[in-house]
Amino acid sequence: MTTNTLDTLHDVRVLRCAPEGPALDGEGAALDLIGDAMGQDAELVVVPVERVADEFFRLRSGVAGAVVQKFANYRLRLAVVGDISRHVDASDALRDFVYESNQGRQLWFVTGYEDLDEKLRR
Repeated sequence: MTTNTLDTLHDVRVLRCAPEGPALDGEGAALDLIGDAMGQDAELVVVPVERVADEFFRLRSGVAGAVVQKFANYRLRLAVVGDISRHVDASDALRDFVYESNQGRQLWFVTGYEDLDEKLRR
């Protein structure tokens, strides 16, 4: 089993989640990640898209809203790293959600770690 790692990128403590592990599929999984992040004093949790449940990308399910709200309540940021194009292509609402999220600081969707590095550099 691969473990999560803590990095510092541009003075931000980042908990980088391993690709293997429980799916980010609701509030319980979010709280587990939040606990890990707080235990390591991280400010940003980075989850590879392989760990994000399909329900998260179906906005009607409410999973994304519940997860993001939990992270906001604990003043932690969340980034999803990887290719989500198949989900975005299937939903105008998701495309808008991703666009709006990427304009803020609470939730980011980035294609790779280089993009994350660039967002944190700004």
